[in-house]
Amino acid sequence: MEEMSQKIQQRRREYVSHPFDEKDVAADPFRQFHQWFEQAVEAEQPDPEAMTLSTVNETGGISARIVLLKDCDARGFVFYTNYESRKSREMGRDGRVALTFYWSTLARQVRIEGAVERVTAEESAAYFQTRPRGSQLGAWASPQSRPIADREALETLLREAEQRFGDGPIPCPPFWGGFRVLPEQIEFWQGRESRLHDRILYTPAANAWKITRLAP
Repeated sequence: MEEMSQKIQQRRREYVSHPFDEKDVAADPFRQFHQWFEQAVEAEQPDPEAMTLSTVNETGGISARIVLLKDCDARGFVFYTNYESRKSREMGRDGRVALTFYWSTLARQVRIEGAVERVTAEESAAYFQTRPRGSQLGAWASPQSRPIADREALETLLREAEQRFGDGPIPCPPFWGGFRVLPEQIEFWQGRESRLHDRILYTPAANAWKITRLAP
């Protein structure tokens, strides 16, 4: 453990990037996000749609996991999951979440905080039909977040789902669907030299967004 600690402490990184100034950013944070997301894709950032979802349980404990962004527009940020999973139960109790994107190739981070709501059943069904068949079957088979005996038990559930639907269409499970995060603040973080990072915060203000620079 001591050797590992030394290796961690010995690691050094200097952020070298272009300035990110509040005078030059988009007036709308969703437009700014789209610009950064496209640049992350162009920079071949692995899994640019991966984001950390943080939720709070009934005792105030925080849990986090990686989920995938599936849509983003002026209404918010959308991802899909099992509605009976741990994260869904926590979101149902608390109603607030945080999202974090980290694009290491560009030394950029986006932090989002806000309320969360379910997307419509129609939206969930439409997205479900775009998923690979194996993923559709997996959604039916997996009792997400619940204990299971072993891997064989999971594979048995998958075989049962395959037998149930055969070669026919697979409908969206009633216990599966999307959530939309409704931002109450969005922060864009650009790594800079000497740890003097650029941080630009968007918060709602009347019919527009207030833009504020934060100290690193």
